[in-house]
Amino acid sequence: MSPPVMRVATTDITDMMNPGTERRMALPGFADEFVDFPHYIIRITDRIWHDREVELCLEWYSEDCSIHTLAGPITGAQTVVDNTWATLAAFPDRRLDGDNVIWSDEGDGSFLSSHLITSKMTNLGDSDFGPATGKRVLVRTIADCLCRENRIVEEWLVRDNLALVEQLGFAPAKVAAQQAARDAKRGRPLTQMLAPYHAEALTGTDAAPRTDAQTVAADLLRARWQEGDAARAAALSDFRLNAWVPGGRFLYGPDQLAEWSAPIRAAFGPRARLRLEHIAEVPYLGEARDVAVRWSLAGAHAGEGVYGAPTGVPLLIMAVSHFRVIEGRVREEVTIWDDIAVLRQIAGGAAA
Repeated sequence: MSPPVMRVATTDITDMMNPGTERRMALPGFADEFVDFPHYIIRITDRIWHDREVELCLEWYSEDCSIHTLAGPITGAQTVVDNTWATLAAFPDRRLDGDNVIWSDEGDGSFLSSHLITSKMTNLGDSDFGPATGKRVLVRTIADCLCRENRIVEEWLVRDNLALVEQLGFAPAKVAAQQAARDAKRGRPLTQMLAPYHAEALTGTDAAPRTDAQTVAADLLRARWQEGDAARAAALSDFRLNAWVPGGRFLYGPDQLAEWSAPIRAAFGPRARLRLEHIAEVPYLGEARDVAVRWSLAGAHAGEGVYGAPTGVPLLIMAVSHFRVIEGRVREEVTIWDDIAVLRQIAGGAAA
């Protein structure tokens, strides 16, 4: 009998890097060195970022790969290479340590991974956020990657840039305004770049949960972001809920989650729409399950809330949440989106 498919959250890194040579699942078109799909994701990330074999992105990303970010779309393997080198120029010691890979079989030889990453790094070069500060930072990222025949063919990338900016010592609103001013000089504000995604978020169909754990995760997101029902969200959460949210903030218990999310939801106004874009699930320990949900919240800056006085600007959040579901309730959560890009949408739209 073949060994079980790798569970990244509970496997030591030495074992992840050296899992043997026996295939643990069917991987049509993938290189022989990969024993299963989670190993593929962990191994290529290690070689690109830790071994600094950046040019391998040309092998592991399709030439026309679409990368979706809240700061605007990116296209092509060569752009991934260029952006990786630019990031390493600003943060030369950057690491990408894999905390979890929650994945799904999409059929026809395609797989989708939701890869939770923690990066420790030192800012020794200028970045998109400002001049080098010399400061040591820690930032979390989730990359959802659709893979086929040994290549990433589409990616949805969310990084907690609010935490990064604040740890660098910069003012988030000022950084967002500077970025919006650069967008204006190029003649393309961020809201314009995001317009196709915004439209899809308002009108696209929802991914349907297929298991009890997935239903818990989906219902919690709906209660929190669509319905604003704190009591329902609390009923779906363990009273000891541990959650990490944008800005690198740690929250404890459903009451703190409600206090955090309510002013964000209010800023989007009553006509905002939550869309569940993709759901995946893997086992954790015992009966516990890890569930990844990629989701969006689309509307307008139409209400008083965390983003200041309403401007009417079209507003979009692209987020990924990882939930650990134990005995029918969410016990742990990591939710990530780029809140600097949200502020940038408002700054650019308000100035137009």
